[in-house]
Amino acid sequence: MKEISCKLLVIGAGPGGYICAIRAGQLGVDTVIVEAGKPGGTCLNVGCIPSKALIHAAEEFEKVAHMAGGKSPLGISVTAPVLDLARTVAWKDGIVSRLNSGVAGLLKKAGVKTVQGWATFRDGKTVEVETETGSQVIRAETIVIATGSAPVELSFLPFGGPVISSTEALALSEVPKKLAVVGGGYIGLELGMAFAKMGAEVTVVEALPRVLAQYDAELTRPVVKRLAALGIEVMTGAKAKGLSTKGDALLVETSDGKSGKVAADKILVTVGRKPVTEGWGLEQIDLDRAGKFIRTDDQCRTSMRGVFAIGDVTGEPMLAHRAMAQGEMVAEIVAGHKRSWDKRSIPAVCFTDPELVTAG
Repeated sequence: MKEISCKLLVIGAGPGGYICAIRAGQLGVDTVIVEAGKPGGTCLNVGCIPSKALIHAAEEFEKVAHMAGGKSPLGISVTAPVLDLARTVAWKDGIVSRLNSGVAGLLKKAGVKTVQGWATFRDGKTVEVETETGSQVIRAETIVIATGSAPVELSFLPFGGPVISSTEALALSEVPKKLAVVGGGYIGLELGMAFAKMGAEVTVVEALPRVLAQYDAELTRPVVKRLAALGIEVMTGAKAKGLSTKGDALLVETSDGKSGKVAADKILVTVGRKPVTEGWGLEQIDLDRAGKFIRTDDQCRTSMRGVFAIGDVTGEPMLAHRAMAQGEMVAEIVAGHKRSWDKRSIPAVCFTDPELVTAG
């Protein structure tokens, strides 16, 4: 079994992890980063970047479809457009692949050693990584946990078949004729609106009294108006109950207690994300938790000396740029600089149509 030692070990090469490793490398810290998948994490591979690419394609398609209907005030008319979603997804994959290479290149340029594989803690200073060529043990003075988050799965609507998460939604080869979206938060509405623009018949099922409940009602009114203009049916105060026997509809219970069905080829479940705290040996190091998340202070230190945690695994808001800011700060602390983390005015953008922007 091979062994290597380093000053800083970063587990997870998402926005928090790779920024932390690059900054540490730039500051002359001997750094190793471990990643089981492709560099870039959720944001680059199955989140922010691919979803914005798909949203952009949907907007372009809607513009042309608008012209085809003879509704363009500019007098432009075209024949009815056709969308080849498989080609759109291939274009999106090309963007992601290019950025994957960019991240890998930046890590290399900063002198960071990348180990491909799944890391498991042995103790607070040592991890074992299962790589393609066998086990590798890494000992480090300081460890940064940046394992990120994953979509929440509902026990009565497990992923598989017609039930998909945002990850599968970004890789469909054709636009579903009927799409049911479970959860009216930002992920559900961003993707729901995009698919509606591409020609899907979309129904949003939200248990709370209104969609985008984490935003001010005043701010969300223009979005609700646009949902109606796009022909998206919004069912608020409605609970998803499961899949129909034939698998062609979502079973729902409306606010008045009545049962109903929403016909759907695909059911997109977007009810939030959970921290990835299992499968990498958290029980070996026994860190304090804040609910499901790892508890950290204003320097992202955990309850164990020499172990930091950044990004989605540390709680809300689960935003790439928050993880990046934390990663940069931790790298500078490890290099001996004085830094702390202020979360009071983190900006956030919801990429619906129109977009919503908040800070603080």
